[in-house]
Amino acid sequence: MAGPIGNLGDITLRALDCLREVDMIACEDTRHTQRLLARHGIRKPLVSLHEHNEARRAEELVARIREEGVRVAYVTDAGMPAISDPGERLIHRCIEHGIPYDVLPGPSAVVTALAGAGLGATPFSFRGFLPVKQGQRSRELQAALESEATTLFFESPHRILGTLQLLANLAPNHLVTVARELTKLHQEYRRGTAAILAAHYQTHPAKGEICLVIAPAQNPKWLKPLEMPVDPG
Repeated sequence: MAGPIGNLGDITLRALDCLREVDMIACEDTRHTQRLLARHGIRKPLVSLHEHNEARRAEELVARIREEGVRVAYVTDAGMPAISDPGERLIHRCIEHGIPYDVLPGPSAVVTALAGAGLGATPFSFRGFLPVKQGQRSRELQAALESEATTLFFESPHRILGTLQLLANLAPNHLVTVARELTKLHQEYRRGTAAILAAHYQTHPAKGEICLVIAPAQNPKWLKPLEMPVDPG
């Protein structure tokens, strides 16, 4: 099921009902999920399932479901499992063994950033985390600049400045949005050209979780550069 991406209030009634009804909860980080459960007065046994143990843990959970009839919910730290998060192997094992499962919708940093970026939402392409190596990153960014779709990436706060500088070198006047700390206290949508945003984050180091949204090669007819004011601050 999808969990809050920041604000703990962003959880559906259906998800809360599910968490109350299951026998155990598998989660990416038990400490993170415990805070969510405490907020809503839910007490359940927790077991970790993250990127480093998913293969083994998925097998263990499937075995318990088949042999003991245990009802299990899976929650990642933020957003939807399997979307740049663990969960794919668990789903595959359920399919492989004929175990019924359901996906409970909810918060997603991808669609939240896309809707708030103001760069056009259809079509769009989500590319996950940008590569660490600069050559691969440059190729991904160049493809985004040439794409007919709005493109979203996840990026580290430690690399976002370098990424924006690379974008500014490739296409200084291309429109981009940095969506940062979504749904949290210090949420920010900062819009402008690649050159302007690179200059901003040169003097205002970014913190927190970041979505980088890059406008398509051809802006929608309704989107004009003069209609994209740079946020003050």
